Amino acid sequence: MKSRKIKLSIAIISLIMLACGSQEKSIIGKGNGFSGEIKVNVVTENNKIKNLELVENNETSHIISRAFPILKERILEAQSPIIDSVSGATYTSLGVKRAVASALKEGGKDFGRITIKTKGVEKPVAHLETVNTDLVIVGGGPAGLAAAISAKEAGLEKIILIEKLDILSGNGKYDMNFYDLINSEAEKKAGVEDSVEKLIADNTNPMDTPERTRAQAEGASTLDSWLRSMGIKLNHYYGKRGHMAEKDAYAGEEVQDGMEAKVKSLGIDVRTGTKGKDFIVQDGKIIGVKVQNGNDFYDINAKAIIVATGGFSANKELLAKYSPGTENFQTSNQLGATGDFIPVFEKNNIKLENLEELNLFPFIIRSTRDLTGGGDGFMLVNSNAKRFMSENISKNKRFEAANTILAQPEGKAFYIYDQNLYNSSYRLQKHVAKGYHVKADTLEELATKLGIPSSNLIETRDNFNRAIRGESKDEFRDKPFKREFKMEGPYYGVQVESAVHMTRGGVSANEKTEVIDVEGDIVPGLYAAGEVTNSSAAYSASVIFGRIAGENAVKYINNK
Repeated sequence: MKSRKIKLSIAIISLIMLACGSQEKSIIGKGNGFSGEIKVNVVTENNKIKNLELVENNETSHIISRAFPILKERILEAQSPIIDSVSGATYTSLGVKRAVASALKEGGKDFGRITIKTKGVEKPVAHLETVNTDLVIVGGGPAGLAAAISAKEAGLEKIILIEKLDILSGNGKYDMNFYDLINSEAEKKAGVEDSVEKLIADNTNPMDTPERTRAQAEGASTLDSWLRSMGIKLNHYYGKRGHMAEKDAYAGEEVQDGMEAKVKSLGIDVRTGTKGKDFIVQDGKIIGVKVQNGNDFYDINAKAIIVATGGFSANKELLAKYSPGTENFQTSNQLGATGDFIPVFEKNNIKLENLEELNLFPFIIRSTRDLTGGGDGFMLVNSNAKRFMSENISKNKRFEAANTILAQPEGKAFYIYDQNLYNSSYRLQKHVAKGYHVKADTLEELATKLGIPSSNLIETRDNFNRAIRGESKDEFRDKPFKREFKMEGPYYGVQVESAVHMTRGGVSANEKTEVIDVEGDIVPGLYAAGEVTNSSAAYSASVIFGRIAGENAVKYINNK
């Protein structure tokens, strides 16, 4: 009897131990990402990773929101933080992987040091079967997404959109502003009377044909209603055809999120992590695109092709070749903007124009590459807390200004502003809230935090104000700023430099987005939209011409 009781007790203890062994465990892991610490709750059961939950982060919202689900899927599948990073979110990926690794190490499983080079198991090279479709779109930024949506709305079913990065949306998702939008609900609410003809008059540029300028203006007049049909609302109008989602919400996130959601709802075949490598040419005609996904290679044959691969702001070799000197600057563009199809166009005798033309943005945050600034009313100082150039930089002076900043001691420049400018700019408010900018109650404290001489900064402020009052001449500005820099805090500052924001030149395309060859002839079935094209226009034009490309590609296919 005693023996049976002992056996029963052992069995009960075993069951308790088994039950305890199968209990879920939750451990918070930490890892540094692009913009600071990332915290991830790692849920395990029986030594297996069961779930990952993002607890806290300071990453760019439209990056982490796209990257984390992919990382989670990869980690759960591999049961390890040793996976490929999400392209387009390299440092955010590193932070998440490190957070997961630290949690697992605390739980008793050490995966070693996770570095920027940590990757998953490499798969063998495979050459897959050819895929056939009606339309293939190369590039998943604003132009490519707009093209896919408009083609689907025009009745085309067989559409494949490929994007070389693991996340969609190109550079548009970063933009605070959506310019050159007319006939919008926000404009009407503000009592603004605008028209196609007014926009044409304001936007005429020698880089664009009159036909393309008109096509853009006509597209701009119907764009707001098209975006709103997808639930994309740009409700805040702030003058000069500028729009944001709301007074305190960027346009880029609203537009990109909405178009991605629409593409998903339409059931369009989207293949991320898939790079367009080259055109498929048969009997002198372009009939498709060669692609690569990891180590998988295959061809996509199509009746029409839309190239929307963006510019080459992140390709220093191309910058040095076409716009010497600009390769020395950072880029504020997404790092996938490497001009992959420039050599493809050249090889196929397709016309390229104005590759030397690009847009430099005066100030980005040195550490994060975010566009920053809030208009006039700030002081630009070097590491000695001395002004060294005019803060009011015209477009034709931006290259010179960029080099002047880099030429300062230690290559450092600081954007210093007061509460008045802070109050007038949502961008500045957002950057302060995210901890990108330094805040201090006094100029002395701000100087200490930035590592620059406080006495010099105070003297610089006083001289700045004397010129505004007319007591002395501003050493660097023909016309001083109108409002004095405040004598009481709080004050704000951040290290800045100039950057290549976008390239302007590219492949030649007409008002229908049909691509032109070096002989001036239309390349049948080939279209291009967005920053990959030769155009003076930017974000809204990418969406407009993407929409035009989708519509005209369908017409071409239907008439074949």
